[in-house]
Amino acid sequence: QVQLVDSGGGLVQAGASLRLSCAASGRTFGKHAVGWFRQAPGKEREFVAAIFGSGPSTDYVDFVKGRFTISRDNARNMAYLQMNNLKPEDTAVYYCAAAFRWVGAHTVYNYWGQGTQVTVSS
Repeated sequence: QVQLVDSGGGLVQAGASLRLSCAASGRTFGKHAVGWFRQAPGKEREFVAAIFGSGPSTDYVDFVKGRFTISRDNARNMAYLQMNNLKPEDTAVYYCAAAFRWVGAHTVYNYWGQGTQVTVSS
């Protein structure tokens, strides 16, 4: 069993940076793939980034490539999403999630954080 707690959101101006954190409980967190998702008002939840495997490897949606960086610290049971050059369209609730196995777009995320609000003003 893995429990996730998201934090680090806030209100920032366009161009600023934020680092989101995902704190996990459970001994097996290091074996899980971790993803970040976001949901803006009136929109469906969308994939942002994932980290998986022993490399580890990463995957990003196109509109955050070069601006966002996902990372993890398995010794501390933590995952992070560093967000730079934030834009108003990045405004959303951000969620971290953990999956038993990474299978690309078909990955099933079994555990979810409660979400953290990111608001970017223009």
